[in-house]
Amino acid sequence: MIKKAAAVLMAAAMAVSLTGCGSITSGKRIIRISHAQSETHPEHLGLLAFKEYVEERLGDKYEVQIFPNEILGSAQKAIELTQTGAIDFVVAGTANLETFADVYEIFSMPYLFDSEDVYKTVMEDSDYMEQVYESTDEAGFRVVTWYNAGTRNFYAKTPIRTPEDLKGKKIRVQQSPASVSMVNSFGAAAAPMGFGEVYTAIQQGVIDGAENNELALTNNKHGEVAKYYSYNKHQMVPDMLVANLKFLEGLSPEEYQIFKDAAALSTEVEMKEWDKSIEEAKKIATEDMGVEFIDVDVDAFKEKVLPLHEKMLNDNPKIRDFYAHIQNVNEQAKGEE
Repeated sequence: MIKKAAAVLMAAAMAVSLTGCGSITSGKRIIRISHAQSETHPEHLGLLAFKEYVEERLGDKYEVQIFPNEILGSAQKAIELTQTGAIDFVVAGTANLETFADVYEIFSMPYLFDSEDVYKTVMEDSDYMEQVYESTDEAGFRVVTWYNAGTRNFYAKTPIRTPEDLKGKKIRVQQSPASVSMVNSFGAAAAPMGFGEVYTAIQQGVIDGAENNELALTNNKHGEVAKYYSYNKHQMVPDMLVANLKFLEGLSPEEYQIFKDAAALSTEVEMKEWDKSIEEAKKIATEDMGVEFIDVDVDAFKEKVLPLHEKMLNDNPKIRDFYAHIQNVNEQAKGEE
């Protein structure tokens, strides 16, 4: 409780100090980056590479400060701070961006990508993705790069081996209408809530489980309260590094290129660290936490929710072009097999 109170006080103090569009200390412009993960998470390690790259080249003008563990507030709050320019960058899930640009809803579509290779091919096509990233310009921010957050799978207090095992279970989802519809389609009860609330909610029986990647088990200690992790692979959802648009537009062309290169480097580092961290997380979860990893018939899960594709395309025409683009990449990958 003392630790939590200290964190709240720190966040409040930071919020008070975050006034104006960036502060100047010792003649340097302070660049603030907020994210929700721990200091050992691949995203944090990627951001350290970002910081080093910028400061090596522009250290006389800029100092990059990274705030992990939601110190500056939840992702949604940090996005709002980024909109106003109180902070400069935030790492946010695509579900958090849906309210600002409808196109981001597509990432909540279950079984959108046929494989992780297709997912990475789409995300690494920077020319195409730039069109998506610019969709939030009106909201005052723009995505500058993406981070791999692996595949999202169900984990719970009891085993989930078939879609029927989800019936009647309360499962935490991101605050995204598409994710809610997906979980409800399995016969479970979707429970949208902030990520920081999940551990206690499972522990106290408010929910039966959640869905996320393997790092949630170890970095966020969910493996202490949920002992069964099922590889049904329902979503591949990237995290996004979001920048205040006025900040980007205020940079000189040379500075802008340096920040762009730093963002690309942070993704490169994050992806390498991601693969290593997943292996380590599975080892820790299995050996130290007693978590059982379950391979399931993915097609059985897929069949239950594929009708959501048509519904989402009808409800949100803004995702149709992107959806068609991804289906083309899926088809190309099939042809290469």
